[in-house]
Amino acid sequence: MPEVRVRFAPSPTGYLHIGGVRTALYSWLWARQHEGTFILRIEDTDRERSTAESIQIVLESMRWLGLDWDEGPEVGGDHGPYVQSERLDIYAAYAEKLIQLGHAYRCYATKEEIAEAREAHQRTGTKEGFRFQSPWRDRTEPPADAATPYVIRFRAPQEGTTSWNDEVKGRIDILNSTLQDFILLRPDGMPLYNFGCVIDDLTMQVTLVARGDDHMINTAPQILLYRALDAPVPTFAHMPMVLAPNGEKLSKRHAAVGVLEYRDMGYLPDAVLNYLARLGWSHGDQEIFTRQELIEKFSWDRVGSTAGRYDAKKFLHVQAEHLRMLSDADVAGRTVPFLAKRGIDVRAEDPVLLKAIPYVKPRAATLVDVAEAVDYFFRDVEPEEKARRKFLVPGNADNLVRLADLIEKIEPFDKKLLEERVKSWLEDNDLAMKSVAQPARVAMTGRTQSPGLFEVMEVLGKEKTVQRLRAGARLAAYPEQTTA
Repeated sequence: MPEVRVRFAPSPTGYLHIGGVRTALYSWLWARQHEGTFILRIEDTDRERSTAESIQIVLESMRWLGLDWDEGPEVGGDHGPYVQSERLDIYAAYAEKLIQLGHAYRCYATKEEIAEAREAHQRTGTKEGFRFQSPWRDRTEPPADAATPYVIRFRAPQEGTTSWNDEVKGRIDILNSTLQDFILLRPDGMPLYNFGCVIDDLTMQVTLVARGDDHMINTAPQILLYRALDAPVPTFAHMPMVLAPNGEKLSKRHAAVGVLEYRDMGYLPDAVLNYLARLGWSHGDQEIFTRQELIEKFSWDRVGSTAGRYDAKKFLHVQAEHLRMLSDADVAGRTVPFLAKRGIDVRAEDPVLLKAIPYVKPRAATLVDVAEAVDYFFRDVEPEEKARRKFLVPGNADNLVRLADLIEKIEPFDKKLLEERVKSWLEDNDLAMKSVAQPARVAMTGRTQSPGLFEVMEVLGKEKTVQRLRAGARLAAYPEQTTA
């Protein structure tokens, strides 16, 4: 098998959409599976919308996901530059070559002339789409005014069929009579998509082009360009788009669509890749994949030809499964930045954090959940108003004091001994666990939901446990002194 060279070529006009990430992922998996080359290329010829900030967002997104590139911005390579706006001389040279070969021509038609031709076409009442027939297609003499601006158009064949065998869609046939003489270069030298894409893929020796099926309209013109240049045509794989749950195009109205939004929501890179991989590709009934499993098992013949629909609940489920696959120490380290956002300065090696993680991880789905679940171990507790009014009431004050007195005497301070002594005390005093557990939980955590009571005590340690139980008792005894 010849060397695999694939690319991901986003336009830097905003955030990196999760649909684009799936395209990048499939190409990256193919390259890694075959020990090939994954190229990152920036298509920034839309000068009005492309920004340097957006380029950095693309790079940051790819780095966070761990989709490392072998050639491209920041790493270089033998086939650069890897930013289209830096390749204008290359496009100009190939455009001139096509002119010399008779496959392209300079078109001096004005916008007004094209508009008039479109209006004339509409007046005919035909249902066929407008295809501009340039009067310059067969003219050899330039206009009298040498300064007249022009575009360079491809001289598309008007007969025959352009075909290819798509890795996802199967055989595709396009009648050449439906194509028009598309523009290669604008007057300012900027390439249009089809031309820039082909010249980049050709000079970067790309062997497979993976992209959304909304680009299928571009494939026949691109194949014609390859043939006009007597160049090898790469394999194409057109994937169905990622749709919203209701079948519409996925947008911010339906879900977070920028990949860095998921980072900020506490999702794991491998979980994002796992979910997006399965959103259009399958391997039996398996739902959860490690990154290495995706590399080993991915294949184009198992990419579906129908659009996948985004499912937020399934995405969260995949995320939760990946969180549980991590070691406690790894979760602790990844949680630290989210604790910092909550104003908590703690190290990944903090013994309290490491003790807490095993108790909160099974109940959490994201790193944000983990940070929220361990929050009260690192700051003073202020009970939630509803919980305080229900459980920190005068009738529970005495039990909280007595429980604190008991806890203060227990040694060693571990959850097994704590549970034994507290249960024995409850039996001796004819008290039900529920009559003490929830008031104690609210006093220690400020909440009605937490890990087990004795697990919380063990993580807090004796001093903080006793301190919070006594503080809770005071709140219960004197409710008028609490906040309204």
